[in-house]
Parts: sequence; structure tokens; C-alpha cells
Amino acid sequence: MNVKIEESWRQQLQEEFNKPYFEKLVAFVKSEYERAHILPLGHQIFHVFNSCPFEKVKVVILGQDPYPNPGQYYGICFSVPDGVTIPGSLANIFKEINQDLGKPIPTSGNLDRWVTQGVFPMNSVLTVRAHETGSHRNMGWEIFTDAVIRKLSDKRENLVFMLWGSYAKEKRSLIDTNKHLVLTTVHPSPRSAEYGFFGCKHFSKANAFLQSKGIKEINW
Repeated sequence: MNVKIEESWRQQLQEEFNKPYFEKLVAFVKSEYERAHILPLGHQIFHVFNSCPFEKVKVVILGQDPYPNPGQYYGICFSVPDGVTIPGSLANIFKEINQDLGKPIPTSGNLDRWVTQGVFPMNSVLTVRAHETGSHRNMGWEIFTDAVIRKLSDKRENLVFMLWGSYAKEKRSLIDTNKHLVLTTVHPSPRSAEYGFFGCKHFSKANAFLQSKGIKEINW
């Protein structure tokens, strides 16, 4: 199957695109766009891939579902466009960065500036019905994004994987911890952040690891 995606990712993932499950997934997603309000816009589904080529990835942040509210999700996990109210989880991420590194808390929730530096924030499910969290779970996206994690683990070295919350922590088994740094804690959601996300210092730990490997750190 021919999928419109950045070329280095296409080369890595073509074998997934050719599998029967992906064909079924594409048929499902297309039918959903025809009959319901689906997020993000079709051309934004692979936005994080198109913005951060395979060899440029330094830090992987794993999420679960896209934001279900129209105007928020455009293909980058946790990120929202300029001018959109910063969601609670992202506000807590910024708060931890402020406590960890002393960086001022941004007024915009747009994380494109991270992505251009090699941060790869990816949800395990890449589409959702508007106002229906989790409505596209178990349709094939998880198989695909698990393959993405495995590919990054196998083909790259010295990456940082940030796994926040019980769902993301389950992905640890896909990652070679001898080659990569895996950082885990609770989810930054307002419901759980105070139970370990605040004070986790993942951002300084990530930068210290990258520096130790001779890799330029992230300006969080």
C-alpha cells in the first residue's frame, strides 16, 4: 500500500503498510471520515512523522489517544495549536519542566519547536471521533504504533523513551533497555501528576543522557 508519509519513515514502515491489518485499518479510517467528525484532519494523521524524520529522533514521548475536542489535536501528542487553551496534562508537563530546569512556562501549547529538535511525541492511536475519547481503539493503530516503537528501538541507538502512566509503561517490553534510556512515571494528568510526575526530573535526565552520548540536548 502506498501511504503518504515522510520518505525515511516510509522506508522503515513499508512492510507494515503492506500487511492485511493496515489495509483493514485504512478502510475503517476512511469510512469513519466519510460518516463522522474525525480528528485530526486527514493530512495531519502522520504530522509528527512528517515533521521528524526517522534518523532525527532523539526523545520519544508516548501517549494513548488524540485529544477528542475539535481544534486541539493536529497530529502531535500532548500538543495544541497556538492560541488554544493549554490542556491540563500539558500544563503539568510545562510545570515540571519549570521546576526541573527553571525554564519559563510557555504561553503556547504548540510543541512543534520540540519536534524540530528531535522530540517525537506519538499517540498509540492516531485518530478519534470528535468528543468520543478512545473511539478508534483496537482497530489496528496500536499494532502500527507498536511497530514504530520496535523499529526505533531496533534500528537506532541512545534514544530516550518517556513512558508516562500505566498504558505507556506497557510499551517498555518493546524497547531494548541496553541501548536506550527508558524513563517511567505516572501520567501528567491533573488526576495523577502529584503522585510522581512532579519531581520526576525526566527532562534534565533526558538531556544528561543525550549529553553523555555526545548528542545535542533538547531545549525544552
